[in-house]
Amino acid sequence: MRNKEFGNLGFKTSVFGMGCMRLPQIKTADGHKIDEAEAIKMIRYAIDHGVSYIDTAYDYHNGKSEVVVGKALKDGYREKTKLTTKLPPWHVETREDFGRLLDEQLARLEVDYLDFYLLHALNAERWKRLKELNVLGFMEEMVKVGKIKHIGFSFHDELSAFKEIIDDCNWDLCQIQLNFLDGKIQAGVEGLRYAGSKGIPVVIMEPLKGGKLAQNIPDDVLALWDQAAEKRSPVEWAFRWLYNFPEIAVILSGVSNMEQLKDNIRIFADAQPNVMTAKEIKLVRKVKELYESKTKVPCTGCEYCIPCPQGVAIPRVFTLYNNAFIYDNKEEPAQNYKRLSEKEQDASHCVQCGACEQACPQSIQIIKQLKEAHKVLA
Repeated sequence: MRNKEFGNLGFKTSVFGMGCMRLPQIKTADGHKIDEAEAIKMIRYAIDHGVSYIDTAYDYHNGKSEVVVGKALKDGYREKTKLTTKLPPWHVETREDFGRLLDEQLARLEVDYLDFYLLHALNAERWKRLKELNVLGFMEEMVKVGKIKHIGFSFHDELSAFKEIIDDCNWDLCQIQLNFLDGKIQAGVEGLRYAGSKGIPVVIMEPLKGGKLAQNIPDDVLALWDQAAEKRSPVEWAFRWLYNFPEIAVILSGVSNMEQLKDNIRIFADAQPNVMTAKEIKLVRKVKELYESKTKVPCTGCEYCIPCPQGVAIPRVFTLYNNAFIYDNKEEPAQNYKRLSEKEQDASHCVQCGACEQACPQSIQIIKQLKEAHKVLA
């Protein structure tokens, strides 16, 4: 397993980090639950094969991920890895909640300290509220008493908010969503490089865009990948594009079965920065352009069109509509669209008032496109 210096913190971690948001599950009468025995087996297998960064969070698997991770790290495995979990801002009402949540997480994990404690899924609004509650003072105090070794945040918002958060604190790491299709979304490549310029190690989440770059690959995309002189799977190409960036410290991947885990360990055996040739970079760009050509609506998600007077979740509808064609899979978008319908946020509630079209900076024919989206997704 390829290891890399984690910024200037004085230790190395594996470039591949095991994310524990998508652990293997088994069916129950009430739905699904973690297949605890298999999950523990996988986490220990990963550590035995050189994976030294484990990532979980308070709400993953309805609060059970931390419990299972804690069990997996018994019998000497805790000492072999850097353990990360996250403080959930949506469960915070008062400053006292910080300590309550952290102690609950330490108890779930059955550990005395965390290597990394992140503020989970920060955006501009959450960051403002947490600062008002002096979250940084709390985290610094926890570092002093030894419950936390290093502090950071994960992020979902616009680039400007990311830069503001980066500049507000001496962070030990940040975690961003990035893959070759999302280079200009959220923090994006520019945010990655901005953090790198500040000496802040960057951990990557959603490297496969929730599995969309790994499963149900359209035939024309596969044909493009097959043009490469050295044959690699779509998964390996997606990871390779990421670890090519020297600013990246760890790439998280949430694995759901042992086969995926073993494949990731193989891919990251020699994950080096700056390894991609000009031809390879050009090939990834062509694949990206092909995916983008399948887009039905050129919606950027700027949200100028909302709130809709009738409650239609316009950007969300277009995302689902686009995904049905980009990834050649209509089943999952249709299921998510059904959930919008249950909330009365689907396109059938459009009354063609035109307010959205007047506000759209892309001049999209929103009314027409909503009708088309509804035909496909309903």
